[in-house]
Amino acid sequence: MDVAANGGRSLGLAACTAVVVGNMVGSGFYLSPAAVAPYGGLAILSWVVMGIGAICLGLTFARLARIRPATGGPYAYTRLAYGDFAGFLIAWGYWISIWASLPAIAFAFAGAVMNLAPDLLLNKPMALGLTLGAIWLVVLINLRGVKTAGIFAEITTYGKLVPFAAVALVGLFYVRSENIPALNPTGDSLLVVGAALAPLTMFAYLGLESATVPAGDVRDPRRTIPRATIIGIGTAAVLYVLGTVVVFGVVPRAQLMNSVAPFNDAARLMWGAWGAGAIALAVIVSSIGALNGWTLMMGQVPMAAAQDQLFPPAFGRLSKRGVPAVGIVISALLATSMVAFEAMGSSGVRAFYSLVVGLSTMAAVIPYAFCALAVRLVAARAPSSGDSGGELPRIGPVEMVAFAFSLFTVYGCGAEAVLYGLLLLLLGIPVYVWQRQRSQSLTVP
Repeated sequence: MDVAANGGRSLGLAACTAVVVGNMVGSGFYLSPAAVAPYGGLAILSWVVMGIGAICLGLTFARLARIRPATGGPYAYTRLAYGDFAGFLIAWGYWISIWASLPAIAFAFAGAVMNLAPDLLLNKPMALGLTLGAIWLVVLINLRGVKTAGIFAEITTYGKLVPFAAVALVGLFYVRSENIPALNPTGDSLLVVGAALAPLTMFAYLGLESATVPAGDVRDPRRTIPRATIIGIGTAAVLYVLGTVVVFGVVPRAQLMNSVAPFNDAARLMWGAWGAGAIALAVIVSSIGALNGWTLMMGQVPMAAAQDQLFPPAFGRLSKRGVPAVGIVISALLATSMVAFEAMGSSGVRAFYSLVVGLSTMAAVIPYAFCALAVRLVAARAPSSGDSGGELPRIGPVEMVAFAFSLFTVYGCGAEAVLYGLLLLLLGIPVYVWQRQRSQSLTVP
């Protein structure tokens, strides 16, 4: 399939770059300065290193899209390269990563709302109510139809860049040298600190493969997708680094480590109550927009697998409004159960946020690892559209870095997140076996 040959393609470099930046820069970063504050200056270095790894992963996805444009992202390429069972596991894990990320995004929303009403700050029931309310409000919006969800996404997308641009750029003039933390205040080794920072920073880079999704609508995809990927990830990395420097340099470390909305706190110290209110409103809009986008995805991913007869058919069943309502509701119930788990525990919001981020990142990065080495196998399915004149492409340094980067990120997610993630992946095996038996396509040796 030569998508470049079709002159009707509508997405150019600017549009593709906007897709990458819009999907990456979101609420995953709003809480991160507080989460990475204990690690001092190494947190800033981590954004740079993770950005390099993210670019390698993005270029790998761009190469896969150049070889064979396919709908479904990591799931589609894993199924092409490794077969149905691997495709099912990746779809299962990718789906887990989506609904597991909803509580973290909703917590960012709740934190921003509470900053507008400080009297609610210590009211845990109110925080939980805001978190669950945000999740189910967006579910109701998506159940009204894809068109409604799309209009809502258009309204909320561009607002998410406002708090980053304002704080990360203007805020540089407000940095106080006495607030800049030491390089490594923990005293732990670089390996230990790097592993701890990996999931916290990688969570904000999730969505790096976004430019490959609309490959069939991209003008000159062989050039546009790799450029958009590099520019998009690079833009996000610059915002992440500068934003962290500013928040670190404006908010005292003791206050930052206990903050539920670090960008709001930084804006309040720089510009007063009006600045904090403006940032809070922008974060609220951005968080709801991110919830909307991922809620749409958590219905579409299992629906695609169900259409390939790898997920139970209920996930592929469309409502009267044309949406996979069953898949959306089941996913939202699972996200709700995670919030309820936090409500019954005593670990606190920060510890729960780290667990959710670790679990979601681990479940998303495993598909990245599968796709990192899939180039040659995918090309074997489509030799005429390869990037080497008919010769199967080799796995190069970029793909090897992407694979190693994925492995280290999984390692950094921590034993607890990896344990829960592995158990959730294994729970998918009975579903796969049942589904294959049901479709009468199980091959007995």
